[in-house]
Amino acid sequence: MKDKSQETLDQPVDTDLAKSKPAAVKKQGTGSIFVDLFVCVLIPTLILKKLSSDDMLGPNLALVAALSLPMLMGIWGFISERKIGFVPALGFISILLTGSIGILKLPKEYIAYKEALIPGIIAIATVISTYTRYPLIKTFLYNDAFMDTAKVAKTLDENGKQTEFDSMMVKATWMLASSFVLSAVLNFLLAKWIVVSESGTDAFNSELGTMNLYSYPVIVLPCMVITIFSMFYVFGNIKKLTGLELEDLVQQ
Repeated sequence: MKDKSQETLDQPVDTDLAKSKPAAVKKQGTGSIFVDLFVCVLIPTLILKKLSSDDMLGPNLALVAALSLPMLMGIWGFISERKIGFVPALGFISILLTGSIGILKLPKEYIAYKEALIPGIIAIATVISTYTRYPLIKTFLYNDAFMDTAKVAKTLDENGKQTEFDSMMVKATWMLASSFVLSAVLNFLLAKWIVVSESGTDAFNSELGTMNLYSYPVIVLPCMVITIFSMFYVFGNIKKLTGLELEDLVQQ
């Protein structure tokens, strides 16, 4: 379902039904968050738990119906934004993998590995990207959506603090990557604990729905705490290095 730690960064793609959210590039209102929770978590979970029996939709059709909702939201986001990022793309793949495991009746153990795989890949990519021209830390925590990066860059240059800023961003990258590592570990343990029935069955679908619900208090919240701490770390150090006040840093 969706990549949990990304909940705090943007909107949907999967831990399957709602954990892998796209990297933040736009501010979201409370209404938008509730819509995402409703469409990507509550409705898919109800479909999996209530409509998977043979006298209803059946396991396969119920799984397809449940996964189609976050997938359609991801497609809609792609159409409206005219682009798709690295994290949403992984979420899309995560949805396809979950559907494949259920429909093809692959070993149930694959769910746990798949749940750990996506945030694990993001963690590795976050660290590796530090050594490229496009560090993911700037996508997640330091972008024009909420910070006046042009003013920050100019002030850093004037103060001769660019080297210290770069060092700080590397530390913030490791902090952020740790939230994805935590997500991968918790995803794996939660899936191993909850998903115990064979794939392609009513019970398997119901357990996927339960896992999707539990992922929020068990996985999303701890990862959110780390992400918020990382954000405060970045803002606090930028303020210290530039001498700018918070209202000068925040994008108007």
